[in-house]
Amino acid sequence: MEGQMTFEFDKRPTIKGYPELRWTGKRPYESTQYYPAQLRERYGEETNGWINKIFWGDNLQVMSHLLKEYRGKIDLIYIDPPFDSKADYKKKIKMKNTGTALSDTSTFEEKQYGDIWTNDEYLQFMYERFILIRELLSERGSLYVHCDWHKVHHLRMVLDEVFGPSNFRNEVIWWYLWGGRGKTQWNSKHDNILFYSKSDNWTFNYMDVLDEHTLMTEGSKNRLNYAGAMVTTKSENSEIPQDKVLPSDTWYIATINAMAKEKENYPTQKPEELLSKIILASSNPGDIVFDCFMGSGTTQAVAMKLGRRFIGADINLGSIQTTTKRLINVANELNESLQDDEKYIGFEVYNVNNYDFFRNPVEARDLIIQALEIQPFPQSDVWDGELDGRMVKIMPVNRIATKADLEELKANLPYKTYEKRKAENPTQPVEKITIVCMGHEPDLKASLEQELSEYKLDIEIVDILRDKKDLQLKREAEAEIVKEGSKLVIRSFYPMNLMQKLSLQKEYVEDWRQLVESIMIDWNYDGVVMQPTITDVPDKKEIVSGIYDIPEDAGTIRVKITDLLSESLEMEVE
Repeated sequence: MEGQMTFEFDKRPTIKGYPELRWTGKRPYESTQYYPAQLRERYGEETNGWINKIFWGDNLQVMSHLLKEYRGKIDLIYIDPPFDSKADYKKKIKMKNTGTALSDTSTFEEKQYGDIWTNDEYLQFMYERFILIRELLSERGSLYVHCDWHKVHHLRMVLDEVFGPSNFRNEVIWWYLWGGRGKTQWNSKHDNILFYSKSDNWTFNYMDVLDEHTLMTEGSKNRLNYAGAMVTTKSENSEIPQDKVLPSDTWYIATINAMAKEKENYPTQKPEELLSKIILASSNPGDIVFDCFMGSGTTQAVAMKLGRRFIGADINLGSIQTTTKRLINVANELNESLQDDEKYIGFEVYNVNNYDFFRNPVEARDLIIQALEIQPFPQSDVWDGELDGRMVKIMPVNRIATKADLEELKANLPYKTYEKRKAENPTQPVEKITIVCMGHEPDLKASLEQELSEYKLDIEIVDILRDKKDLQLKREAEAEIVKEGSKLVIRSFYPMNLMQKLSLQKEYVEDWRQLVESIMIDWNYDGVVMQPTITDVPDKKEIVSGIYDIPEDAGTIRVKITDLLSESLEMEVE
């Protein structure tokens, strides 16, 4: 069966003379299993037998899925992973058409994810993903890892271990003027981008990313003396234009202006200019570009504009919805422009493991704690909370729990306390543990009990997939959609979670369209994959229509309404 397929990785040879980063609970990552994906939506058509792909799910499982078809075939990977910044990243949610005078019921901040890690789980998290990234890269492929001062020194050592120090190409400095300033130390005004190649034969199109000429760069047409620095004249026969110079590893690119067209109101969004520079330099038209920490979809949007094929992935549903909307707009713009260049503008949206309960891990943990009435432990390195005298551990969401997921738990258990309890009462279990998961390997409980049998642990598994009917995880949206002659009319839409956050009751919703991000309609839904021909994705300041002409050949109509929280309601109209 495909679900049982296992991929093994080559072990990296130990290189003498180079340090290796160690951390508590470091585990080798030598194999992974194949995870299935479900095609949910399709926009546009194939070009030369290819259609771009977006995956919603844990990127470890997404990349494990991709190994079957794309091992050694991806030419450029850019990632903007968590920085371990100890910060919570929030997205401002604002009702549409409310003007500038915002009330408490028209705007709020939604927490997207927390970049807060305990112990050394961050390093293990990145280590495992770097190994899969290496397996996916082609022999001439490149990896760009976007980070900052928090973990750049650690990540470079981990990357040296995975890729080999000889495949380190550059540390790029992206500097900017954004952010506050203090008086106690040098103010940080740059990010770090680590550039590695898969081999010693990598793509670098230097002519596509030449730097602008300045007084302080070499290559001036005239000899200049600036602040004591002599700049020499370039040969007239050089391939480099007189107003350009070969690219350097220090880039000034302004952060996104609040009024910029590309701004998606998504935390950690990076400028398109930054990704353009990377994609132009390290890939060619038609190459496959991949970003498994997709966020707002900047990598995918730029790849589409530059004629590259692309794959994207993110665990946050908000990322999937934001990227889908963004790519639809980019595709429409490219279709309308007169360009001879070949563009890959069609794309598909997949779920990995079909876990569609939560928008993001932060929401999942909070909802699980509320639904199960767990008493949370906000500061614990091991436990998420307590329930009926049992210590609770919530496993990673949006995928099944595996025995490998238990390694971190086992590494951080309070063994000294367990030894004391065992000595005091050797016949009783030293701890009662409840593990909450989204599906699990069948022998998960037995594995943990057997490995720690000396402590007689009392293990209970709460499986959200199995028990979801008994849990009130979130309130469903409501809508009224009718046919009126040759028109499809959406009379009302009430996204209950969003309205709860806005403290809105149904009777106080003046125009339901103010709560809607987009509407997609498939006039001939096949019961499996939604292929919208109506994509009502208005500008940030505009609202959806809500009334649509029904084509004569319409069959089963499927409507997808996505609210400002990126939650969607899908309904069929015969």
